[in-house]
Amino acid sequence: MAGRLATGGPALGAGPLLGRRGLGRNADPLFALLTAAAGSTVLVILGFMILTTTMTALPAFQSQGISFITSTDWDPSAGRFGILAFIYGTLVTSAIAVILAVPLSLGVALYVTEAAPRRLRSPITYLVDLLAAVPSVIYGLWGVFVFLPLFLQPASAFLGRFLGFVPIFAGPSSGLSYFGAGVVLAIMIVPIITALAREILLTVPTEDKYAAYALGATRWEMIRGVVLPRSRVGIVGAIMLGLGRALGETIAVALLIGARPQISASIVQPGYSMAAVIANQFQEATEPHIRALVGVGVVLFGITILVNVGARLIVMRMERS
Repeated sequence: MAGRLATGGPALGAGPLLGRRGLGRNADPLFALLTAAAGSTVLVILGFMILTTTMTALPAFQSQGISFITSTDWDPSAGRFGILAFIYGTLVTSAIAVILAVPLSLGVALYVTEAAPRRLRSPITYLVDLLAAVPSVIYGLWGVFVFLPLFLQPASAFLGRFLGFVPIFAGPSSGLSYFGAGVVLAIMIVPIITALAREILLTVPTEDKYAAYALGATRWEMIRGVVLPRSRVGIVGAIMLGLGRALGETIAVALLIGARPQISASIVQPGYSMAAVIANQFQEATEPHIRALVGVGVVLFGITILVNVGARLIVMRMERS
């Protein structure tokens, strides 16, 4: 046995190993083909969605022209479809949600990764992830029956009474408003931004943190000088994903925004959003009305694409700087 090994006889298991190597070489092109097909399928589905929805809404675009986007006159019975008020409501509620959610999300993510005792990290992480799994209709119903009378109406009344001289808080205030929808949207996107930001913060090398401590930095100085700069690109991506969720949210916004198709500078007054008008009116719509609602969806899809492209450009610029 020793002589055979010494003279360079075949090692144990060499035959199966060579067979596996050969199979791996043959499997590589197949694996590349399957992954390319999967990626192409996504692109084909996306393109098919854009094409079919655009063709369905094309008569509405042709009949209304540019006023479909620039007009606020939405009167299906008269055949007038202007969606500017819906675009405005979508952007305002999403902006409110992001402004409220980002500081809270980053605070929770930083606490879990940098400050929380080890025994609390897992429970907090689990609870945050659990919030992300709650259906949007539950958020909407909770917002209407619990959050609206306990917080949204008193908060709107307070803003209208004491800050009403500022146009964005001018009365008459209402709990069903841009503000109410935006606050509930913020609660809905906090788990998404928090979960992604937490995973990004965990990728910061521990050696860099210890190096900052070795130079005499406090915990806040370490976070400000090491953690946040290393994580800023990923945090921007997490915020953009949260914004995308806010732009497309339907049921919760439909229940809380107030369903008034007009533009108001005040966030404590009712309004409407693009996803909400589709959900509320689609079941009772006739043929021209249906095409107009599909057109609303096409414009919303376009806004989402623009937001994602803008986010990508921002991330690319931050990576180069």
